[in-house]
Amino acid sequence: MRRVVRGFWGPREEPVEVLAGRWRATLERFAGLLPAAGSGSDGVWAWQQVHAAGRATGLRTDERALTAALRAAGEAEAWPDRTGCALRLVTKGGPGWKIEAGGRTGGTSDFLLQAMMIGVGSPDGAVIPDTGLLTALAESWEPDFGGVTDDDVLDALEYDAEFGPDEPAVGWVGYLSPGRAALLPDGVDGPDGPVAACGEVRGGGVILEVAAPGAVEDVVRANVRLREAGVLRPLPRPMDRAVL
Repeated sequence: MRRVVRGFWGPREEPVEVLAGRWRATLERFAGLLPAAGSGSDGVWAWQQVHAAGRATGLRTDERALTAALRAAGEAEAWPDRTGCALRLVTKGGPGWKIEAGGRTGGTSDFLLQAMMIGVGSPDGAVIPDTGLLTALAESWEPDFGGVTDDDVLDALEYDAEFGPDEPAVGWVGYLSPGRAALLPDGVDGPDGPVAACGEVRGGGVILEVAAPGAVEDVVRANVRLREAGVLRPLPRPMDRAVL
């Protein structure tokens, strides 16, 4: 099964050194939560950087190497101060394991959301700590909203509930920034009762347990109710803040 752990936020200018620290923290915490996905017998994740052209190249995940990679990526693009620095990494572990990490971060665009997305491909039967993974991403990047989803959930949100591709949404596990969490109403039904915060995130915000992994209809129903309650309203456009 493949799932994606995602986080999105509005304009937040940050130097590449700060972005590198956030990247390092994210990768280290994911590796600690998914040791079986490591490419070596010791569980170490060996990352490859995927480039727009040419072969992927190995990349260490210390802050110095990540800073250099982010700076080079920014220099290769037009207007990186507006759109953010893009980086894409991939690692393959044992049979059935593949981790893809991609993000566009540090930008100041008032129309383009900044984002971090980590795809987790796992063998059948593997137990994936979805809540821990989303918490790790949220604490590393301080997004506005996020979730753990798969292609079926994303397709259903778009086609069955008319969520736009950059419209706030959560998955079977969700994250809400403090401003959104404050709007969380009572009585949003999940499969096992009302959807409610199940854990706080260091630095603010809450984690929601919405449905069982892959429970498409339950996830869509909860998103619709949260949107109706104003929890998932988009940031004002043009955006003037990172979070609601």
